[in-house]
Amino acid sequence: MGDVDGSVAARLRAAALALPGAWEDSPWEGDTVAKVGDKIFVFLGAESIGVKCARSRSEADEWLQRYPDDASVMAYIGRHGWNTLRTTGAIEEDELLDALETSYEIVVSGLPLRRRPSTS
Repeated sequence: MGDVDGSVAARLRAAALALPGAWEDSPWEGDTVAKVGDKIFVFLGAESIGVKCARSRSEADEWLQRYPDDASVMAYIGRHGWNTLRTTGAIEEDELLDALETSYEIVVSGLPLRRRPSTS
C-alpha cells in the first residue's frame, strides 16, 4: 500500500532520477516530470505517477482492468499508452517501480541512437 506521508512518491522520484540520463524538469507550472534526452518518461505527482505503460492503448488498458480504482487513462496523451497510476492505493510499490522503468525503456527506445544515454 502507498504511504500517506509521500515517501512512496519520494522513492519513485529518486528511482526515476537515478536512471541513466534522467533529469528533472518542470515544463508546466505545477508539474514535475523526469525526462531522458528531451522526452518525458514520467509525470511525478504527490499521489500518482503518469507513465507510458505500453506502446499501445490496448496493452496499457491491462492496468485499468487490474486496478480499476487506481489506474486511469491520462488526459490528452492516454491514446498513446499513457496511464495515471495512484501511488496511495492498491498498486504495490514494486509494480509502480516496474511501470516507471517500463516507461523509461519505451521512451529511450524511441530516441535516436546518438541521443540515448550510455548504460556503461
